[in-house]
Amino acid sequence: MKIAIEGCCHGELDKIYETIEYIQERDNIKVDLLLCCGDFQAVRNRSDLKCMAVPLKYQKLNTFYKYYSGEKEAPVLTLFIGGNHEASNYLAELPYGGWVAPKIYYLGYAGVVNFGGVRIAGLSGIYKGHDYLKGHFEKPPYGEDTKRSVYHIRNLEVFRLKQLSGDVDIMLSHDWPRGIYNHGNTNELLRYKPFFRDEVEANKLGSRPAEDLMNHLQPKYWFSAHLHVKFAAMVEYQVRNLGLDWLRRQGGNFSSSDIVRCSLYL
Repeated sequence: MKIAIEGCCHGELDKIYETIEYIQERDNIKVDLLLCCGDFQAVRNRSDLKCMAVPLKYQKLNTFYKYYSGEKEAPVLTLFIGGNHEASNYLAELPYGGWVAPKIYYLGYAGVVNFGGVRIAGLSGIYKGHDYLKGHFEKPPYGEDTKRSVYHIRNLEVFRLKQLSGDVDIMLSHDWPRGIYNHGNTNELLRYKPFFRDEVEANKLGSRPAEDLMNHLQPKYWFSAHLHVKFAAMVEYQVRNLGLDWLRRQGGNFSSSDIVRCSLYL
């Protein structure tokens, strides 16, 4: 199985699918699934632009509307989560996920699906502490405040994902798990993004809920977007945190020093 990963989409579906088709021809492969890590921008019409928290110069239809209207069809099954630049009025109609266009599926505020035996979970939005303990109170027509708070992660979604049992193969989030920069090449990250330094040194860069979920679910792979920079990390967990199901699958032969590794690509 071949899975393509896209960071922030920003509504550029034509370009993304064209790139996938180019790679398939170049490498003589077939991509079975596309995963998008937020800022998908499922904008159907100009009214949707009024519900998207972006500066006026970035309020563009781009190309999702072609797939929504039926003018085009996605050449590969596409799964996505929400970010902080979305047509929030449309995504709010599907809080538990659903099809936004043929072959394009939204995972909802928080969701999990199984594709070909690969278990994929996702958490939409970004973390802001002042909204974390609130419910989803926003509704159209959005004001300048609510068009932003609508995409803030709530503790309810984190709680729901924590109820998952068994392995999670791939986890998607828009913003990074907090502290993940300690598990990769931090110097290289700061060379590209020197203005991250203060937050990195204070351990404030990234999402506390995503960090919590990473430690709780311990997925095999984690993909994020949001900060517009490539960063790879490897996190190691103690096997004793994995639970009895995992231990049984290993035949019961383990010690407290055994570890499992999680690869993160951001």
